[in-house]
Amino acid sequence: MKAFVFPGQGTQFVGMGKDLYENNQRAHELFEKANEILGFRITDIMFDGTAEELKQTKVTQPAVFLHSVISAICMGDAFKPDMVGGHSLGEFSALVASGALDFEDGLKLVSARAQAMQKACEAKPGTMAAIIGLADEVIEQACAQVAQEKGIVVPANYNCPGQLVISGQVEAVNEACNRLKEAGAKRALPLPVGGAFHSPLMQPAKDELQAAIEATTFNTPCCPIYQNVDGKAHTDAQEIKQNLIAQLTASVRWTQEVQNMLAAGATEFTECGPGKALQGMISKIAHGQEGITVQGICA
Repeated sequence: MKAFVFPGQGTQFVGMGKDLYENNQRAHELFEKANEILGFRITDIMFDGTAEELKQTKVTQPAVFLHSVISAICMGDAFKPDMVGGHSLGEFSALVASGALDFEDGLKLVSARAQAMQKACEAKPGTMAAIIGLADEVIEQACAQVAQEKGIVVPANYNCPGQLVISGQVEAVNEACNRLKEAGAKRALPLPVGGAFHSPLMQPAKDELQAAIEATTFNTPCCPIYQNVDGKAHTDAQEIKQNLIAQLTASVRWTQEVQNMLAAGATEFTECGPGKALQGMISKIAHGQEGITVQGICA
């Protein structure tokens, strides 16, 4: 069975999507439509801008979404998923690719999400850090202890065994990193992000995005979509909406999501979008299982 997966923020690079734009008429049309919808030429930043310009959340999220979705659309008949999933922002890409959202509505929601998150970051500064080499339970316990003493810090992204990202207030995240190093973490790396994504600090963004999601029409997807908040398969449009709303302040349960895809019979994973981050995570999650292939369709 074929699973198509879509990456999130942080995978962007200058030049992303340029080959598609220049060599595929359908891609060209969709990128130009995106420029019109967004009200600025995001393609100029994606193709020829600076890394600093591309790193702005309001640019990054639509850029990664566009590259991912247009890549899938341009596969044509080769895009025949038995299931889809996306990491954080990538869940919106998966919803459009599977027909649960149309292209224009998906892009508008991603743009609204990016702007709401940017505002939340500016209102309540926070940070994130990747913890490498510890069991999830050890990290969960440390976060709970530090949260009682220093402020908000929570497990944010369960990426794969041995890799979990924490998120929260700067002092609390730093304290958790120190304690986790003492507990034996191989690395505790602060991430170059603008805020505490997938933590309670994103509540204002969640409230803002909820109204936009509830006002948008969702369809039944062509196949099950595995969602971040519970890692489970969903096809009901109303359930998908509610899970998408919850996603901004909830943990991304990517490890569980991929495990559930494997349990449902997925044998071929294809990453649609920039980078190879998900391919690396999936390979670790599926380690030891025979007959599993992991590939990408974009650099």
